[in-house]
Amino acid sequence: MEFVQKKFLVAGTGLSGIGATNLLLRKGANVILYDGNESLDSSKILSQLERTERVSLILGTLREENIKGIEAMIISPGIPCDAPFTKIIRENNIPIWSEIELAFLAGKGTVVGITGTNGKTTTTALVGKIMKDYYKSVFVVGNIGTPYTSVVEDMEDDSVIVAEISSFQLETIQKFKPKISAVLNVTPDHLDRHKTIEAYADVKMGITKNQTKNDICILNYDDAITRAMAEKIPAKPIFFSHTVELKEGIFLLEENIYVRKDDKEELVCNRNELQILGIHNVENVMAAVGMAIWLGVPMESVRKSVKEFQAVEHRIEYVDTIDGIDYYNDSKGTNPDAAIKAIQAMKKPTYLIGGGYDKGASFDEWIQSFDGKVKELVLLGQTAKQIGDTAQKYGFTHIVFVETLSEAVSYCAKHAKEGEAVLLSPACASWGMFKNYEERGCMFKEYVKSLKE
Repeated sequence: MEFVQKKFLVAGTGLSGIGATNLLLRKGANVILYDGNESLDSSKILSQLERTERVSLILGTLREENIKGIEAMIISPGIPCDAPFTKIIRENNIPIWSEIELAFLAGKGTVVGITGTNGKTTTTALVGKIMKDYYKSVFVVGNIGTPYTSVVEDMEDDSVIVAEISSFQLETIQKFKPKISAVLNVTPDHLDRHKTIEAYADVKMGITKNQTKNDICILNYDDAITRAMAEKIPAKPIFFSHTVELKEGIFLLEENIYVRKDDKEELVCNRNELQILGIHNVENVMAAVGMAIWLGVPMESVRKSVKEFQAVEHRIEYVDTIDGIDYYNDSKGTNPDAAIKAIQAMKKPTYLIGGGYDKGASFDEWIQSFDGKVKELVLLGQTAKQIGDTAQKYGFTHIVFVETLSEAVSYCAKHAKEGEAVLLSPACASWGMFKNYEERGCMFKEYVKSLKE
């Protein structure tokens, strides 16, 4: 696509907004950079740009005269598509793109895209490792932390782009088309934005909308919602399963992970050879293996990469053992289903730290998953009372309420005994107390580290 001298509106001044603006400027476009928060420091925003001579920064109110001649608006994923200011965009029939759409139109290479409610980051990181161990030019981008737009200029025709893609980013794709996509699972999340599980699932399935029968979509056979997608998507579906032996796909049988492709069966490895915990991580490995094998990476290379792969930061991440107590950071467990998987991975009596921002989720299944593993539930944040009430409804009464994460760690350290574990797995977003789950996880690790001092 040609960008020179065309005019674009970028909504949002976070990482993706700055990344999109810098890419457009490099491509010779003119940019209006907009943020509805008029209290932001304009000089700080502009200092993040590579050049400013073709940028107009608007904070506060976006007016009709500001959008004349706009080719498209690139919206940051944190901004709802029905935000009040978007009305003026729609009324003027201006296309709304996600940051990944812009990067795809401006970039090169072969794209593999991963979405799903849980496991995206671990799977993306593993796919990234497998690809980097085999291909020369690989970029791991998207929701995992590196804006897709920030690396477009470094891509070549033979590059492989591994993209973690959220539902927010998928809402506004137009032509984005991965060669291989994956929908890992769909469980209730972000219902404050998507309203219903059906709408949320449709957005997730949107990763396949521009694929053809010559492309591949890796789907979770054990998830009823993703299994049903196989009948609707334009790509060829390939399943993975830890419960069923598949005629074609990736499956777990007697603790071994196998791939069946073109009537040939190959052993990947035994699940006990993995360095990541839990059956959910076996699923993540199977999805990653499927993406790599169907892209053409040899099994020998895949097998080596999978065995070497270690846990992603903030996802059931082992922190330390202090006074015989194991500490685990699962700050990325931002919804009940993710937090359930963390509990299932625990092998010792566990002090569980939970609570945070209310995304409209139900906590019933999370509480019911404790299965005798949770010794005490330490709660904080906006959802603390709701979670506590839900726990009591199911007869779990070992509940403590605290005001801060520091207080939660101190309480657990004081009461847990040798041979037990402390797990931060909030089942909620971090907003309101922390900037993001990364900050929450890093603070947890700092508090744990301070126990030694």
